[in-house]
Amino acid sequence: MEIEQTKPKDFTDSQHEIAHIIKALGHPARVAIIEYLLSVDTCICGDIVDVLPLAQPTVSRHLKELKNAKLIKGTIEGNTICYCIDENTIEELQKYFTNISAKLTLKNKNCC
Repeated sequence: MEIEQTKPKDFTDSQHEIAHIIKALGHPARVAIIEYLLSVDTCICGDIVDVLPLAQPTVSRHLKELKNAKLIKGTIEGNTICYCIDENTIEELQKYFTNISAKLTLKNKNCC
């Protein structure tokens, strides 16, 4: 008798995007960078290094992860890169969590 194997469903592009964004926020240094960028209009990498208790190469690696997840964007100005929050990605996250909250409100609160 042959046992039928089921393939797991593929994940949607949206699920991959949200997971990538949330994974990028999975380190306290990256959360600290986001919070710092929220406290200033724009910033250069050197400013971030001065604020965090991390070496410049480590900060650069975290900035790269945040940029790859599109949580921040950077523009080159001379020899420096100015970073700021990417509002579009933050809006995506906000919509995602708002949707979760709305579904929880509709869901039976006696679950589990």
